[in-house]
Amino acid sequence: MNLVIVESPAKAKTINKYLGDDYKVLASYGHIRDLPSKNGSVDPDQDFKMEWEVDSFSKKYLKEITDAAKDSSKIILATDPDREGEAIAWHVLQTLDEKGGLKDKEVSRVTFNAITKKTVTEAIENPRELDTELIDAYLARRALDYLVGFTLSPVLWRKLPGARSAGRVQSVALRLLCEREIEIESFIPKEYWSINSFLTFEDNPTFKASLTHFNSKKLDQFDIKNSDEAEKIKLILETSNFTVDEIDEKEVSRKPSPPFITSSMQMEASRK
Repeated sequence: MNLVIVESPAKAKTINKYLGDDYKVLASYGHIRDLPSKNGSVDPDQDFKMEWEVDSFSKKYLKEITDAAKDSSKIILATDPDREGEAIAWHVLQTLDEKGGLKDKEVSRVTFNAITKKTVTEAIENPRELDTELIDAYLARRALDYLVGFTLSPVLWRKLPGARSAGRVQSVALRLLCEREIEIESFIPKEYWSINSFLTFEDNPTFKASLTHFNSKKLDQFDIKNSDEAEKIKLILETSNFTVDEIDEKEVSRKPSPPFITSSMQMEASRK
C-alpha cells in the first residue's frame, strides 16, 4: 500500500477516489506540531536549535498517519505547494522518523495546483525531494516569530492592557517609526537662502540660472544665512551684466522604469 499525506480531509477523500485501492490518503489537518510557549524553545546560542511539540488536536491524526505508515511500502508527502505546505511535509517526515515509521520506506514529495484526476496522477508520477530552501525559510520565520513575540509580548501586555502579542514585522516597523520620530524631534532648524534668476537674450527663450559662486567663492548650502545677506547679493546681481562663459553639450540616455512589483506599485500609489 502507498500512503499519501495531504493537509485537508476534503482533499483526502477526493484524491483517494482518483488514485484507487492501492493508495490510502490521510490528512494532517494542517500543522501537526509547533514551538511550545516556554523559555528555551529557540536557542540562539546553539545555532538556533528549536524544540517542537505535537499539539493535542493533532495527536489523534498523527497516530493514524503513524499506524498507516507502518503498513505502507511508500510514503508520499502531498501537502500544499507553498512554504507552509513544505514545512508540514517536513514536520510529518521528522515525526515519523522519530517514531521509527520510516524504516525501509520510500519517501517522496509531490505537489499539485488543482484537484483533478489528471493533475494528481501526473504529480504522483513525477515526485521530487523536499525543498530545503522553503523549509529553511519557514524555520527562520518561525524562530523570528518566537524570539520577537516571546520577549516583547509581555512588555506589550504590561504597557497596553488588552493588547495581543508583538509580531516580527510590526515590532520592527514600530522601531523604525520611533527612531525616525526621535530624529525629527532632535532636528535643529537652520536658515539658508538660495538665489535664482530668469535670464534671456534677444528672442531666445528664458532660462533659469542658479547662483553657485559669489566674489570668486563657491557657495555652500548654508553660506547665505538670512534674508539681509540675500537682499544685498540680489541688489548687486540686479546691476550686473552677465555673459555666457561656456556651453556644455552632451548626450544622455534615459531608460524606462522597470515593471511594477508589489512593493514598488504600493510606493508609487502612495506617492501619487
